[in-house]
Amino acid sequence: MQTASTNICKRIGHSQELSEFKRGTMIGCHLCNKSIHEIFLLLNIPRSTVSGMITKWKKLEQQQLSHQVSGVSAC
Repeated sequence: MQTASTNICKRIGHSQELSEFKRGTMIGCHLCNKSIHEIFLLLNIPRSTVSGMITKWKKLEQQQLSHQVSGVSAC
């Protein structure tokens, strides 16, 4: 059953937070060399959301790599 507030959110383009599964699917598609255009068409998620999620993921990956590298001592 839809309430008036969920109906309004659908009309103005606001949606609920993405599930972990959809986020993982987006990143998986990106890792399989799918373009942002292909991903947003495939998953029916706004292009800006796909682009933003991939950007966040890349930044997180870079941070994790820099922490790993900085923790290694030179011989």
